[in-house]
Amino acid sequence: MPKARSYEAHTVSQPGADPSPPPGVTPRIYLSPPHLGEYELEFVKDAFASNWIAPMGPHVDAFEREFAEFIGIKDAAAVSSGTAALHLALHLIGVKPGDEVLCSTLTFIASANSIVYEGGIPVFIDSEWISWNIDPGLVEEELRACARRGKLPRAVVVADIFGQSADYGPILDASHRYGVPVIEDAAEALGASYKGSRVGKFGKFGVFSFNGNKIITTSGGGMLVSEDEGLIRRARFLASQARDPAPYYQHSVIGYNYRMSNILAAIGRGQLRVLEDRIAARRRNYHHYQALLGDLPGIEFMPEAPYGRSTRWLTCITINPEIFGATREDIQLALEAANIESRPVWKPLHLQPVFAGCRVRGGAVTEAIFERGLCLPSGSNMTDQDLDRVVHIIWSVFQNAQGRKRRFSNRTALESGKRERAEGKKEDLVEGYKVWEGKCGKEGEE
Repeated sequence: MPKARSYEAHTVSQPGADPSPPPGVTPRIYLSPPHLGEYELEFVKDAFASNWIAPMGPHVDAFEREFAEFIGIKDAAAVSSGTAALHLALHLIGVKPGDEVLCSTLTFIASANSIVYEGGIPVFIDSEWISWNIDPGLVEEELRACARRGKLPRAVVVADIFGQSADYGPILDASHRYGVPVIEDAAEALGASYKGSRVGKFGKFGVFSFNGNKIITTSGGGMLVSEDEGLIRRARFLASQARDPAPYYQHSVIGYNYRMSNILAAIGRGQLRVLEDRIAARRRNYHHYQALLGDLPGIEFMPEAPYGRSTRWLTCITINPEIFGATREDIQLALEAANIESRPVWKPLHLQPVFAGCRVRGGAVTEAIFERGLCLPSGSNMTDQDLDRVVHIIWSVFQNAQGRKRRFSNRTALESGKRERAEGKKEDLVEGYKVWEGKCGKEGEE
């Protein structure tokens, strides 16, 4: 059993948890709840004291600067959501109606929705087993096929899912060869690394999300990062309704209301200070689960690719029902009955009704992962007792499933024995069981 963990002294109960449920009610364990502390409160108090709570402000400026320093990139623009950041990236790259954009298929729908906002057409690319992320070989195949047809895609959107980086070396080699820029959708992978460098800095743009379920949160928010400071300045301009620098309200192009408020940026600054602690806690969660569930037949954990370090934002498993004896749905329902939240992995975008008819290269890997994949509770404020509750339920499902298999095997042996006796045979061996005058036991037992 892993050692009990200790949390930093400034941690406080997060809103939305069940710190003191009614007597007899088991507290709910959430999939990935916010985890706030005192640092955030200090910055928020400062924002209130200055009466600067509207979009933009000193905490926004500081958050952008500190975030860019953490990633190791030149500039960053804080915006209202990860989706807003993706939309701005695609707009700035120049996606036009009818343009194709290659996109990971195993990801949240925002990765492709943002393409459609600009009138683009997503072309979905399957994953590889080693990371569950986009398959670099299939990216190259699709780029080659597009070049033969005489029309290259406008961009490649690569999602880093569940806290893990894609394999950017071969992806960037292919994109440079064909002159197609990469947008790194690192919404789920803040703090992860690829070959020693932080994710978010490998494409033309990097995109992050601070939604309430992410490893750090601003309630809602996102960040767009790039080595091109001119593009980030343009992103800030467009995100602020594209207001021209004039003494009156003048607009020469269409803009968006995508800026982050000073209050939310204050929360983000506090969260950024505990990011490494949050990563360590989520990796401990994974190791706890792996130690207690890793030997169960039919369960496999999402692998950590050798080229990078995952944050384990969510601990994900696949369940082989033929070996485990129960399905993903059986486990999910049992967890829910115990007031524990879990979720299937992302449904591949090429299977979503809204994208019916869109082209996909491959698909079998993501379909297999989706059919069997389950995300376990992974919050950075989980205790060992919380983790053990989850483990206990999964073990119970397994033991019940094995009991059903044994009862079915015994019943099969009995029925077979009756048939054999009806044919005048006194004994037989059926799947390792000895049937003797209506009694069923292991071979060698009486």
